[in-house]
Amino acid sequence: QTQLTESGGGLVQPGGSLKLSCVVSGLIREYASFGWFRQAPGKEREGVGCVSNIDDSPFYEDSVKGRFTISRDKAKNTVYLEMSSLKPEDTAVYFCAHWVCTVIGGSIYVPSENVEWGQGTQVTVSS
Repeated sequence: QTQLTESGGGLVQPGGSLKLSCVVSGLIREYASFGWFRQAPGKEREGVGCVSNIDDSPFYEDSVKGRFTISRDKAKNTVYLEMSSLKPEDTAVYFCAHWVCTVIGGSIYVPSENVEWGQGTQVTVSS
């Protein structure tokens, strides 16, 4: 089993930046991915982006492309989500995940099984 622990959420003004961290421990599936989802109040969980555990090749949703970057520090077993040019619509609870990232119709499929989730961290973009 994989344990994922996020940190770094908080309140930021529109146009600002924030960096989330996700410390990974336990079992890592070689052919799976690491990435981030988010869930805003009253909305369904949606994908943000993912990176392959094999070659770190990334995929980002159109809504965050060019503003968000996922990176990994394998020595620290940590996955990061760097967010810039934040907008109020980016407000959500952000979840780190370990799963086989699947893109359907141009968007990340939100898995209901075979996925490990972190506990989530709140990001609020407001002036």
